[in-house]
Amino acid sequence: MWSSNEEEYKKSQPPYDNRSGYNSREGLYHSLVKLGTKHEIPTSPDLNTANYVLSQFPLAEGKIAFIDSGSDRSVSYGELRRSIYSLASALFHEHEVRKGDVVFVLSPNTTLYSTICLAVLSVGAVVTTANSINTESEISKQLRDSGAKLAISAPEELHKLVPTGVPTILTSRLSDGNVLSVEEVIEGCYNSPELPQIPVAQSDTATILYSSGTTGISKGVVLTHANLISIMRLLFWQVDVTASQDDIFLAIIPMFHIYGLMFFGLGLLCVGVTTVLMQKYDFQAMLVAIQKHKVNNLPAVPPVILALVKYSRKARCDLSSLRRVVSGAAPLSKEVAQEFRKMFPWVELRQGYGLTESSGGATFFASDKDAKAHPDSCGKLIPTFFAKVVDTETGKPLPPHKEGELWFKSPTIMKGYLGNLEATSATIDSEGWLRTGDLGYIDENGFVYIIERIKELIKHNGYQVAPAELESVLLSHPLIADAAVIPVEDEETGQIPMAYVVRTAGSELSEDQVIEFVAGQVAPYKKVRRVRFIDTIPKSASGKILRKDLVSQSKRQVVSKL
Repeated sequence: MWSSNEEEYKKSQPPYDNRSGYNSREGLYHSLVKLGTKHEIPTSPDLNTANYVLSQFPLAEGKIAFIDSGSDRSVSYGELRRSIYSLASALFHEHEVRKGDVVFVLSPNTTLYSTICLAVLSVGAVVTTANSINTESEISKQLRDSGAKLAISAPEELHKLVPTGVPTILTSRLSDGNVLSVEEVIEGCYNSPELPQIPVAQSDTATILYSSGTTGISKGVVLTHANLISIMRLLFWQVDVTASQDDIFLAIIPMFHIYGLMFFGLGLLCVGVTTVLMQKYDFQAMLVAIQKHKVNNLPAVPPVILALVKYSRKARCDLSSLRRVVSGAAPLSKEVAQEFRKMFPWVELRQGYGLTESSGGATFFASDKDAKAHPDSCGKLIPTFFAKVVDTETGKPLPPHKEGELWFKSPTIMKGYLGNLEATSATIDSEGWLRTGDLGYIDENGFVYIIERIKELIKHNGYQVAPAELESVLLSHPLIADAAVIPVEDEETGQIPMAYVVRTAGSELSEDQVIEFVAGQVAPYKKVRRVRFIDTIPKSASGKILRKDLVSQSKRQVVSKL
């Protein structure tokens, strides 16, 4: 099992810098945040995720775990516990789901999502999740790749599963009653045989979560029970430094994604808070839910924070209950963060950073003061994390303020990519270091800065141009609602930056005006050379810009002109 004794490390690895966490002899950074006894990661090898989560439930069984924002239906922790046990028993006895079997979950956020995942994990089976908007072919590919034995689906998505032949249970009843639902299974199994003791080790696979594939083909990220338990303990630490059990969280992040699953599907249940669930993100409905349920905590993504800055005043909703907003899954620009703090001075805004491959966590701000003082940063390494900043040319580790690829090592790092040894070895080295593919640096105080995905950097006349920097400039324009920048091949310079821009309603902003606006704020080699106006910027469910879609679109436009 993983062990990280901070004081022992500092004594055995001089010279160690207490400010940055950097050890010049080893060329690595150590987390500056000490993990207290309360948050220590359990080392019992036979502890599984479901048993761990259930052991953390609040003693007051009447405490509300979930509220559905659409129907206002609530589920208590006591009801949740009984439903998990009943569904797990039915999966084992009636559907013959066994240890190591894969169960595919295709559903928007629902009060049953946690029940399904924890019931599957209780029998030692493996959870794999997917976005409800995925196409039939995408779903079929994931079912084949993961080897799913059973699917649990929202009724409206059933048609995508029928051609695959995989046995399916619905999340809710259909009027014709031809397909069994989770609700019916739970109702019929309160008196079913008890679930036998199923030996599950922390080293066993718990989930297979598919990466967003923003720059390439999606891969199945294999996470163990140890990975999930470790990140949940670190989530305890994060919530302890920001919130309390009396706070209300709003779930607008989809639970199929690592961010939503670890926060709302599993992690927050260990803290005993109440979560208001939205089936899908809708800006106006989100504002209404915050006001109606007195939400104080909003885990979000940058597009949501941008929308709050640009449109919340027009909506005229009371957001005074908000106390904390956490941004993750994609970079939040300094400009948007500063505008948010001007509009909502009473709200703490903290940014974090992580990957599916690191179980969703890597960095976080432990104080609002630090978040305000370092608006470009995504925080410090969370407890138990080590990092390297590696020179992309030489492969050598770099000291503070030098840019390179970020590498991480921690108990949360994935087991590997499912059935893909080549991709696994290209991402995790022989010592267990995860190559993130992100260009960044760590400063003299241990704050981590992300510049750009290395694969997304634009190579112009020998210079490297970060799309995120240009997007930040574009979003500061009052007539630009959203923007994305991609590379376009150019015979003379290699590549040039091209901007896709969403204008605000009624705006007649021209291409020349956009180019001139950006040129006035960046070095000449960073200038946007082309502009295309578009209705919406394609993004993943977690808010990441799907640059590959825009690159494909730009290539089609070039071909159509030939």
